[in-house]
Amino acid sequence: MPHSRPLYGFFLALLTSVLWGVLPIFLKICLEIMDSVTITAYRFLVAGVFIFTVLVASKQLPAKALLDKRALGLIVLTTVMLVVNYTTNVISLSYLNPETVQVVMQLAPFLLMLGGVFIFKERFSTVQTWGAGILLFGMILFFNQRLSSLATSTTESPIGLFIVVFAATTWAIYALAQKPLLTRFSAKQLTLFIYVLGFSILVPVSDFAVISQMQPGHLWALLFCCVNTIIGYGAFTQAMHVWSASKVSAVIATGPIFTYLAMAVAIEVSPERFMHSEMDQWAYAGAVLVISGSILCSLGKKSA
Repeated sequence: MPHSRPLYGFFLALLTSVLWGVLPIFLKICLEIMDSVTITAYRFLVAGVFIFTVLVASKQLPAKALLDKRALGLIVLTTVMLVVNYTTNVISLSYLNPETVQVVMQLAPFLLMLGGVFIFKERFSTVQTWGAGILLFGMILFFNQRLSSLATSTTESPIGLFIVVFAATTWAIYALAQKPLLTRFSAKQLTLFIYVLGFSILVPVSDFAVISQMQPGHLWALLFCCVNTIIGYGAFTQAMHVWSASKVSAVIATGPIFTYLAMAVAIEVSPERFMHSEMDQWAYAGAVLVISGSILCSLGKKSA
């Protein structure tokens, strides 16, 4: 990897982890007024306009000659999966607290790893095998008493678990489908295709006028979500460029920690809007194991 810059790469990966970790808090605020589809449409629109501007300024717009039938098919699949991931991930916040969503979403890199084994014939390293076992055991501990508490909780519902697992699955498919595309397009070019096509898909089912009903707090939350999409994915892409992919993934796996910290702050600031999930000590231990297992799965990959 040319021009490896470990300290810079670590900072970018940590920035990504923080931004993705706190994002569910602000999405939950937006959900008070706006539906998940419209939130996603606004995020795609703002990010798409930004990426388009950057590519035009740098004269790096993708060439039409690269868009053959196979590439178009993969772009459509990638876009649909990311659109579904974005919307279902936001929907899950209507049924679960942010910290629960973030822990369960750690299934996404695990499913991506499985997909790599079955589709691209990649091999599990010893570290990855241990990481996968720790992650799955952590999930069992995390839901040791959570399922029964979710059934009686007034703020969370078991339905959310199925939605998050589905969201994690669609993210893994998105990541696997984009892999062959990145040999033909740059990350920014592919992102532009995804945002433009994704926004086009969402337009007919979005309610853009609802933004006029949002209070200043909701508007700031929506703006943060849009900017988060640009900076978060931008920092992630640049981190992958200057640092090894395994180490970037390992740092990003700490995202749930920042969700827990952000929730603690959110509860202090707005206790009428947020409350912690009902978790026993085993569930907390399980969450730690899930994060640790996810980190090991990442570090078990070959360096990029």
